Amino acid sequence: MASNVNPTVRRRRLGQELRRLRELKGMTAEEVAERLLVSQSKISRLENGRRSISQRDVRDLCGVYEVEDQRVVDSLMEMARDSRQQGWWHAFGDIPYSVYIGLETDAESLRVYEPQVITGLLQTRSYAEALIQGALPETSGADVEKRVQVRMRRQDRIAAENNPLRLWVVLDEAALRRVVGNNHVMREQLEHLGELSHLPHVTVQVLPFEAGAHPGLNGQYAILEFSDAADSSVVYLEGVTSDLYLEKANDVQKYAVMYEHLRAQALSVEKSRQFIADAAKRYADST
Repeated sequence: MASNVNPTVRRRRLGQELRRLRELKGMTAEEVAERLLVSQSKISRLENGRRSISQRDVRDLCGVYEVEDQRVVDSLMEMARDSRQQGWWHAFGDIPYSVYIGLETDAESLRVYEPQVITGLLQTRSYAEALIQGALPETSGADVEKRVQVRMRRQDRIAAENNPLRLWVVLDEAALRRVVGNNHVMREQLEHLGELSHLPHVTVQVLPFEAGAHPGLNGQYAILEFSDAADSSVVYLEGVTSDLYLEKANDVQKYAVMYEHLRAQALSVEKSRQFIADAAKRYADST
């Protein structure tokens, strides 16, 4: 379940408000940095919510922007304090994609296109373990287990009785054909996938090879949407050494349109369930 105070989302909201105040003042990030004797990159990181914001930072910025309403200052200071709390994922130590987990934890809906593997929120423990071991061959057993535990904990959003994450997944046929672990692991995974596809808040479609060229050929991406109007949608692109978050309305719109094309080219929900069931049976026949 999403926590009452999500530090990632608090940082993001606070950063958006600080950017709004700067723009109202008619100042550039470079001008603000010069006034505060800090780097321009720090101002940018504060505004995009990618780094923790201290109450001192808020106080200094409010001074530069000449914010006279003390209630506004107090509200921003409270957001800064909340943003320095730790989310549940921090208990697992250093997680490379912790920013994404924070966003996912608070999202109302998530649309995912996955060309290579079953998406993390729908993975079984055995599949997740085999996948992480294969993708990160130099990772220690302890780190693999930590990553698996985090992945399983993330799935609480799917199992939640109240306000579960609304998830729509388009899977390329390759994700069902690629043997991760062994045939037994794959059969278990696909049977699990089929079961989850019947949940009212989970939709799974398969994009078959016969669909040919399609807008998802550039790779995996996810679109996160939030219930609070103050939180704009985010497109998440996963990388090997760093991730990319797109928040500009034009960028989000382009990926949203691409997703509509993917959904249109994919098999229907019912045909996708049958496709998954047939694939699971093939793995069962092979064991």
